[in-house]
Amino acid sequence: MFIDKVKIFIKAGDGGNGSASLHAEKYVPNGGPDGGDGGKGGDVIFVATSAENTLNEFHYQKHFRAGNGGNGGSKNCYGKKGADIIVKVPVGTVIKNIDGEIIADMFQDGQQQVILSGGRGGRGNYHFKTSRRQSPSFAEHGVKTQEYEVVLELKTIADVGLVGFPNVGKSTLLSVVSQAKPKIANYHFTTLSPNLGVVNYYDNTFVMADIPGLIEGASEGAGLGHSFLRHIERTRLLVHVLDISGSEQRDPLQDFELINNEIYSYDAALKRLPMIVVANKMDMPCAEENLRRFTDKYGDKYTIVPMTTIIHEGVNQLIAEIARQLAELPPLQPLEFTPVALEQQHSDDFAVEILEPDVFEVVGGLVETLSRKINLDDYDSFGYFQRVLKERGVISELRKAGAHDGSTVIVGDVEFDFVD
Repeated sequence: MFIDKVKIFIKAGDGGNGSASLHAEKYVPNGGPDGGDGGKGGDVIFVATSAENTLNEFHYQKHFRAGNGGNGGSKNCYGKKGADIIVKVPVGTVIKNIDGEIIADMFQDGQQQVILSGGRGGRGNYHFKTSRRQSPSFAEHGVKTQEYEVVLELKTIADVGLVGFPNVGKSTLLSVVSQAKPKIANYHFTTLSPNLGVVNYYDNTFVMADIPGLIEGASEGAGLGHSFLRHIERTRLLVHVLDISGSEQRDPLQDFELINNEIYSYDAALKRLPMIVVANKMDMPCAEENLRRFTDKYGDKYTIVPMTTIIHEGVNQLIAEIARQLAELPPLQPLEFTPVALEQQHSDDFAVEILEPDVFEVVGGLVETLSRKINLDDYDSFGYFQRVLKERGVISELRKAGAHDGSTVIVGDVEFDFVD
């Protein structure tokens, strides 16, 4: 089984709650507040590794959650930071949100990317001490984080991509030029997943990938090709392998046009990739005649290498030509994209909405901030809540919206009567 696209769920750790502790010690009257801050929640960190080349593990494990931060304690003791969770993915994995926007491209071995940051820990009551409120009995709750669904999409990183109809000799070619051991048999769709091989040419090395399952209609979902066309996007050079003999009663010229059409229909940008054509199975009847026809039509557009892969004829010429062209091409680069963030950045802005006559709701980032500090059962906490509403101009905006004595005001989970 080869899996190259999965959906998983990730969640950063919640922040720990701050402590509402008052210092108590013999011979120390009025010790004051000494509640410590809560610990920060753990992060979700993705790491690219060359030790994996599929996303198979994510077929069995779908949920990844970092540890929560510890609560603060007395004597200004800070809560413990939540444990980070490390998610290892193959090099070449692209992380997307459910709308298909790219969050990160894990392009290099060892690359680390924090995809979700842990929730901030709540502040202890020490931070809320003022000259008038010297012993606050309330503290701040830690930030609660949200679980997100993300898509992992593996795009194989290879210098050269082998393309062509099934059973034209791509896997045989890969086994001849590298140490790769793909399954080889005389039937269609022998290869069910991309195979990689490292090719050595004097002091140079390059990676070659056998892209399986391309047939007519692959770009629209036919056969296996729709699952693997994405692996071509990373390559610098395409090698199009043809059964030039037409041994399966297909015209190699039509095969060439059909496969190219599927590749370019999937992504028109792939037209910029240079292509070498391998005229394979030259030992078969009709091969010479078909090669002349192909050369007459395409000889001035592509480098054509006649080959009989099974007896290694023409292999050295192909490797030399690949190495020559790769030396002139720019190195592989990560995808160009504008990264998006999963987490919403909360501000302290607010707005007043009229839900119905005499019912008003305050919404925005300020509400999220206040909701972590309010304890309606605590006199000091509720007093702090009222003062913030006044200082931040919420009360004034409610008046402008038409609020008056007896109107209902909703702020997060708090509902109260407006008193002017």
